[in-house]
Amino acid sequence: MTNILRHLNSKDWALIGVCLVFIVIQVWFDLKLPEYMGTITRLVTTDGHSIEDVWQNGQYMLLCAFGSLATAVVVSYIASRIGASFAQRLRRMQFDKVDSFSMTEINRFSTASLITRSTNDVTQVQMLLMIGLQIIIKAPIITVWAILKISGRGFEWTLATVVAMIIIALVFVVVIILVIPKFRMMQTLTDNLNDVTRENLTGLPVVRAYNAEDYQEAKFEKANRDLTDTQLYTAHAMATMMPFILLLTNVLMLAIYWIGAILISGASAPESSALFADTIVFVSYAMQVMMAVLMIMMLFVMLPRAQVSARRISEVIDTEPSIKDGPVTKTDPAREGEIEFRNVSFKYPGAADYTLQDISFSVNKGETVAFIGSTGSGKSTLVNLVPRFYDTTEGTVLVGGVDVREYRLDSLYGRIGYIPQKSVLFSGTVSSNVAFGEREGGPAGEDDIRSAVRIAQGKDFVEEMDGAYEAEIVRGGTNVSGGQKQRLSIARAIYKNPEIYIFDDSFSALDYKTDRVLRTALKKETGGVTSMIVAQRIGTIMDADKIIVLDEGRVAGVGKHKELLRTCKVYKEIAASQLSEEELAI
Repeated sequence: MTNILRHLNSKDWALIGVCLVFIVIQVWFDLKLPEYMGTITRLVTTDGHSIEDVWQNGQYMLLCAFGSLATAVVVSYIASRIGASFAQRLRRMQFDKVDSFSMTEINRFSTASLITRSTNDVTQVQMLLMIGLQIIIKAPIITVWAILKISGRGFEWTLATVVAMIIIALVFVVVIILVIPKFRMMQTLTDNLNDVTRENLTGLPVVRAYNAEDYQEAKFEKANRDLTDTQLYTAHAMATMMPFILLLTNVLMLAIYWIGAILISGASAPESSALFADTIVFVSYAMQVMMAVLMIMMLFVMLPRAQVSARRISEVIDTEPSIKDGPVTKTDPAREGEIEFRNVSFKYPGAADYTLQDISFSVNKGETVAFIGSTGSGKSTLVNLVPRFYDTTEGTVLVGGVDVREYRLDSLYGRIGYIPQKSVLFSGTVSSNVAFGEREGGPAGEDDIRSAVRIAQGKDFVEEMDGAYEAEIVRGGTNVSGGQKQRLSIARAIYKNPEIYIFDDSFSALDYKTDRVLRTALKKETGGVTSMIVAQRIGTIMDADKIIVLDEGRVAGVGKHKELLRTCKVYKEIAASQLSEEELAI
C-alpha cells in the first residue's frame, strides 16, 4: 500500500495536513461534550444552582456539536477531493503506461484485467483513502485522548473498557485471518468475470450461430457464482462483527453502570452526586472509545482488498516497457524508405521454438515487397518487427539505414503507415478515423481526407452514408462492412503520408476487382513510397517488385512471380491452388 501512496503529490500532502488539523479540532469538540454533560448532571443533582447555569452549559454543548459537524463536513470535503484527484492520477498513469507497452507487456496482462485495474481497483484505493483519512487519523486520537480523560476517574471503569477493547481486537484478528485470503481472490475473480463477459459480447454472432448460449451461460454462471460465493463468505464473516461489537458495547455500558451503582451505594451523599456525574461522563467516553475501535475495524475491513488492488495497480505502473526510445529522430533523406533485415531470428517470449529463423533481405525506396506462405509461416510476425511491436531475438532490422532500436519511437512510427490484419476503427466520424493521429508533413485539410478515401476506393460508399464524411462510426466500426472497414483503414494510412506502407493481409476482405483497382491507384498516387504486403492471394502480389516466400519461419524463395514459379516449389504449390492452368501458363 505504501508503494502506491508515493504517487501522492505535494498538494495532496498539504491537503492531508489541513485535514489533520480539522480532525484534531473535531475530536476536541467531540470530547468536550461529555465534560459539559457531566457538569449539567452535577448542577441538576446538587442544590444551589439556577436553571441559567444549566442553559449556559447546554449552549456550550450545542456549540461543540455544531463545531464538530462543521469540521466533519470540511474533513469529508478535503478527503473526497484528495481521493478523487488521486484516483484520476492513477487511472491516467495506468493509461499512459499501457500506451507505452509493447505486445509482450500487453500479453502479460489480459485486456479484462487491465480494465479492472483501471476501474474497480482504483475505486478500492480511492475509497480507502477517502475513508481512511478520516478514520486512520481520527480513531487513534479519539481512543488515546478519551482513555487519558477517563483513566483518572476510576480504575474499575478503565479496566472494564480495556478488557472490552482486548476482546474485540482478538475476535477481529481471528475474522481477518479467515477473510484475507478471500479478499486476495476477489479481484482475480472479478477479472475472470469481466473476461467471460467480454468474450461473450465480442463473439455473440458466433455464439448464436452455433446455438452455444447454454454453454456460454454456464461459463458465465460459474464465474459469477465463484465471485458471489467469495463475496458472501467475506460479507458473512464481517457481518458477525457488528452484532458482536454492539453486544459488547451494551455489556460495557451495563458494567459501567453496575460499577457506578456499587461505588455510589458505598459513598456519602455529597460524593454520590459526583460519582453519578462521573458515571454519565464515563459512559460517554467509553462509547467514544468503542466507536473509535469500530471505525478502526471498518478500516481493516477495507484494507485487505485495497492492498490487493494497490499491488495490482503498481504492477502496471511499475512495469518497464521492454521496447524503449532510442536517440535517433532524423536520418539521411536519400535513404528514406529503405528496409533491411540482417540475419533476423525471432521467437515469442516464453516460446521454445523460433517463429522466424535467419531472415535476410533488403527493400529499396519505392519498391513493393510481398510476403506469402502457409498459415503460421511467420508473415505477420516479420512485418511487425519493422514498427517494433516486438524486438528481434537475434539479428537487426534497419529502416533508412538505421537500426529500428536506435529510433525514438514516435519518429519511427511517423515513418510508417500501418494497416493491420484486423481493421480497427474508433468511435467518431469517417473524417476523424481517416485523419487519426499525427500526419507526416503537418496537419492537412478536408481535401486530403477526401483524396485518401478516393485512393482507397471508399468514395462511393462514404458519400452515400448519412452525413458523408461526417457520418458516425460506432466503436469498432460495427456499422460498416468488413470491406468498408478495410478501405477506411487503408485511407487512414494514405492520409498519414508515410514513407513506408505495411499491409498486413489488408486486402483480404476486398473483392478481386476492388483489390486490383485500389493497388493500381495506390501505386499511381503514392509513387516513391515503399510497400510491404502480407497476402494470402497470389493475385494481390503478382506485380510486386520482390516476393518473399516463407515456409515454417524460413525464406523458401525470393524473386518475382514468374521467376518463383520456376524456382520455388512452395510458391508453385500455392499458385497452383489458386490459379488456373491458363493463368499459370501466362
